[in-house]
Parts: sequence; structure tokens; C-alpha cells
Amino acid sequence: MNYSSRQQPKKNWFRKIDWILVLVITLLAVISVILISSAMGGGQYSANFGIRQIVYYIFGAIVAFVIMLISPKKIKNNTYLLYVIFCVLLIGLLILPETTITPVINGAKSWYSFGSISIQPSEFMKIILILALAKTISKHNQFTFNKSFHSDLTLFFKIIGVSIIPMALILLQNDLGTTLVICAIIAGIMLVSGITWRILAPIFIAAMVGGASVILAIIFKPTLIESLLNIKMYQMGRINSWLDPYSYSSGDGYHLTESLKAIGSGQLIGKGYNHGEVYIPENHTDFIFSVIGEEMGFIGSVVLILIFLFLIFHLIRLASIIESQYNKVFIIGYVSLIVFHVLQNIGMTVQLLPITGIPLPFISYGGSSLWSLMTGIGVILSIYYHEPKRYREPVTLEATKIS
Repeated sequence: MNYSSRQQPKKNWFRKIDWILVLVITLLAVISVILISSAMGGGQYSANFGIRQIVYYIFGAIVAFVIMLISPKKIKNNTYLLYVIFCVLLIGLLILPETTITPVINGAKSWYSFGSISIQPSEFMKIILILALAKTISKHNQFTFNKSFHSDLTLFFKIIGVSIIPMALILLQNDLGTTLVICAIIAGIMLVSGITWRILAPIFIAAMVGGASVILAIIFKPTLIESLLNIKMYQMGRINSWLDPYSYSSGDGYHLTESLKAIGSGQLIGKGYNHGEVYIPENHTDFIFSVIGEEMGFIGSVVLILIFLFLIFHLIRLASIIESQYNKVFIIGYVSLIVFHVLQNIGMTVQLLPITGIPLPFISYGGSSLWSLMTGIGVILSIYYHEPKRYREPVTLEATKIS
């Protein structure tokens, strides 16, 4: 009998799950609940946000599991529909009056509230945008038979066109943090889109020069930047408190000075679980890294960073071995989101970067943020679960022998 290839092994659903990714997310969930529960020890909250975070994680895990069972092809086919739906939800927040369903929270109308549950569409829009960009890029490259400078330039403008609508809608909500996340996603995706460096290099250089110019202008000519960019007073306050927090320690710089005090006082091994002494308002959300810095010290902080690095490298490795460009681009876009969140959140707690409302992924308390991240994890689990390449075995000489 002539065997041209080996018999395909039987697919087992248990083996089709990316258990490494599941274990890493579970570990981050445990760390999150521990840190949030410890943040409750200061007595500034009546609710137990640690218990709530467990509920959020359970619901997020269910969402991720359900998405895992949906094939990437079906997700791809419905991507643009999801894109339109969430754009409409973002528009609704801009045009609808303030009600109990569209409340103003912390000075921003960015949520739909249904009783005790609040949904922030901009958080989910980040994942939907990655899906939309992945589909746009894969579709463009699939039907581009003669790659040229003109075709790459066309793809560049397609990426900008898909991104500009949600970015503008989110920016109109005065949500600068999420807008910066979207910029990071776009930059990461462009690197793997296939666009020539003759286009990308000048754009990235111009962006870096522009960013450096803005920072220098903020330092030396703040009034000019405030008038040209129409920056709000509270945003300028954040910038000034970032540059010189101790001069604003009783106002805009209070969070940062207390964060520096907490992380510095943790020293090498920290003060121990639930032994935090430095008061930081809302330390269970954006400043959760200050809790681990104070209670677990330098060692605990490094361990958490290493877990994030392991997660990032695992996702990059997965992207490198799969064949579908749609799947590959989504994973890289998701990695870009995680990297920016981690760098920005940790950077702002140690004064390396300005303070923005960007949470530490999988660690900070919050429903919409966590659920959007778990939605992305669900898509990646779906890619791994349905990726056929993992079940192909290389054809060897023995497999082609005539017996």
C-alpha cells in the first residue's frame, strides 16, 4: 500500500486549548484578587472589590470560553458588523442626554449603565478595531497580486480610514488614554501589515519628532501647547504634576507623590500582604502597581513584570507559527495593546510617564476593561483551538514507503 502522508491524529478538544495562556491568565487573576483585596485594607471603601473582581473574572472566563468555540472565520465574517454596532454605541454616548442609562461618571459620559453593571464601549472598541484592521489588511493582501509602493500606500490609508472614526468618537469623549492605546495598536499592526519601510519609516520618525516637540513645548512653553492643542485645564494639571509632583503634592500631584512614597517604602521585599501604610485614593484601579510595590517590594514587582513578559512572548510565538494573516495581525494588535497598557500604567506610577486613566491589564479592578481583555483572550483561544496547522505532521521518507 502507498502512503503519501501520515494519518491525521484524532483531534481531542482538551489538547486544542492553549493551556499555557489559560494558566498565565489564571495566575494574573489570582494576583489581581489578592492585590485588590489588600487595597481594601485601608478602610476607604465599604464594598469588597476583591469579591467583585472574582465575579468579573468568572463572567470574563465564560465569555472567553464561548468565543473560543466560535471559529476565527465566523468572527472574521462578522467583524465589520461588530465595528458598526460599537461605533453606533459610541455615537450614542455623544448625542444622548445624561440619564441613568448614560450617566456622567468622573466628569465623563463614557458608560452605559444598567443597574449595578456599567459598560464602557470604548474598551470593547479596542478589540473590535483590532479585528477590523486584521480583516482589512488580510483582505487587501489577499487580492494584491503585484505588491508595489502604490498598493502599500493604499493599505496605509485603509488602516487610517478604519481607525479614524472610533478614534475621533473616543477623543470627543475626552478619553485621551484610550486614544493613545489605539495609536499604539495602529503602530504595532502597521509593523506586520506588509507596508514597506519607505512609507513607515518617515511616518514613525515624524511621529517621534512631533512627540518630542510636544514634550519640550510642555516643559518650556506650556501656555502655547494649551492654546494650540486645546488641552483642558485638568490635563495640563496632570502634565505639570508629572514634571514636578512635589510642587503640586496637595492637588494634581497627590496621587503621584503618594505612589512614589508607597513603592519606595516597599524596598526589596515589601512590607507584607495587607500591611500597606501609604494612603492612595482609588489604589485598586489605576494605581494597583503601587500596592504591589509597597507590599511585595522590588522582588514582587519584578515577578509581576516577568509574568507579563512571558505572556507577551508566548503570544508573539503563537503569532509566528500560525498561517492565517488575519489571525496573525489580531494577535500582534492585541500584544501592542497589552504592551502599551503595561508600560503606561507602570510608568505613570514611578513618574516615567504622565498619569492617564489606563489600568494595569488583568490586574486593575474594573468590569469593562477586564471583559474586553478577556474577549481578546477568547479570540486568541479560538485561533489556537481551530488552527489546523497544529495537527499537521511533516511528511517523512518513511511515510512514503511502499509496503
